[in-house]
Amino acid sequence: MSLYKNLFKQTLIYGLATVLPRMLSFLLVMVHTDKLVKKDYGETTILLAYMVFFNVILSYGMETAFFRFYNSEENKKGVIQTSTISVFWTSIGFLFISLFLRKILSSWINVDVEYVTYAIWILVLDALVIIPFSKLRAEQRPIVYAVIKIGNVVINMALNVFFLLFLPEIAQNNPDSFLATLYFENFQIGYIFMANLIASLATFVVLSPNYFRLKWKLDVALWKRMMLYGFPILIAGIAFAVNEHLDKIILAYLLPENIGKSEVGAYAACYKLGLFMVLFATAFRLGIEPFFFSHAKNENAKQTYATITKFFVIFGSLILLSVIVFADLLKQIMIKDESYWEAMKVVPLIILANFFLGIYNNLSVWYKLTDKTKIGAYISIVGAVFTLLLNYLLIPKYSYMGSAIGTIAAYGSMMIISYVLGNKYYPIPYDMKKIGGYLGISILFSILSFYFFRENYLVGIPLILIFTYFIYYNEKETLLKIIKRKA
Repeated sequence: MSLYKNLFKQTLIYGLATVLPRMLSFLLVMVHTDKLVKKDYGETTILLAYMVFFNVILSYGMETAFFRFYNSEENKKGVIQTSTISVFWTSIGFLFISLFLRKILSSWINVDVEYVTYAIWILVLDALVIIPFSKLRAEQRPIVYAVIKIGNVVINMALNVFFLLFLPEIAQNNPDSFLATLYFENFQIGYIFMANLIASLATFVVLSPNYFRLKWKLDVALWKRMMLYGFPILIAGIAFAVNEHLDKIILAYLLPENIGKSEVGAYAACYKLGLFMVLFATAFRLGIEPFFFSHAKNENAKQTYATITKFFVIFGSLILLSVIVFADLLKQIMIKDESYWEAMKVVPLIILANFFLGIYNNLSVWYKLTDKTKIGAYISIVGAVFTLLLNYLLIPKYSYMGSAIGTIAAYGSMMIISYVLGNKYYPIPYDMKKIGGYLGISILFSILSFYFFRENYLVGIPLILIFTYFIYYNEKETLLKIIKRKA
């Protein structure tokens, strides 16, 4: 139980570092959808989607490689130095090349060159803190990690609110003031990226002492091993980016120009309602990844992994049902502009898709521990093929609903393939009867709530209570053990 206690303690703190900023980012969704028309929100979403791809490329699997070698190598300082130096020089190279080509990139993605310039600097600054953040996690300093992460988002959020809400009023009421000189009409998208840039710069400044402590000596042999380990992670990361963000890009590309960005805006706004599942899955992954590596040699490691996955499915199933039951209340809080609500029908599919992704991340422990990361890359590529194929086939006829179907098909296929291959290469005794039962019942209740009794809380709330009791009835023995141990 001490292992689980330590795991859930770290997950709670990492969860705070993830959940609180994302909760604060709800305000950004509210502000952006209130102050930006769907077309502008769609344009912002498209540029952010491209940034995700470059984020993956600039990290090139080095974050996961860092954890793998930090736990297996005796010379931990060498791992820190080699990974940090590697990411530093590749980031600097990217900075110079992309700034030189920024006008070409701007015309290619049909976005103002000024916004592209902001995006380039944000990407570089974010890349430069990848290893310092990983070092904090490896050294089990989650509180410091959380404070810095939360600080980044607070700065970003505060500047968004200032630039989009207060600055226009200040400029109108006090046109001769200094602050009024910072105001530019029709520059809302620019302000969003400017706020992000300042927040990224502040984070880099806080973590920059990590660079001053380095000896700047690259262990070439270690670097080659880390690159070989990390390259499949890079491929998998690109495939994940395809699964999660390419749909917005394809949506704008395949639909007529006069409606494409508006459709992306509506889809992206309602997509945000899946954030609760993303928060849970991300927080769990941040806590679980170092745990998987550090306890791989324990005698009962496989049983531990099985138990952890079961409880992930339990909590995830409850979140799935609860968010879907209250989705129409949440939309009124997060998205006040009713013109965005047209895409609400994608919400159940997106939440379930993100749940499948979370399960997949838990199941993927087998190829990370057995150094078969190439297979992980292949699985991600299969998901990316589903995304590309279904988006191209379905978007012209079904618009963003086709994107949602592609997303759930991609993550669902990855989850199933990982489970099947995991049984072959690294069998873990998952309790599939209970896992399948919890998942199946939560999906059934969600369908009933959203498609048959939508906004009927006299049905939805009892469904949540029935499911909660079902969980307690089946898991009360384990829960009582945990409670008694705490007592």
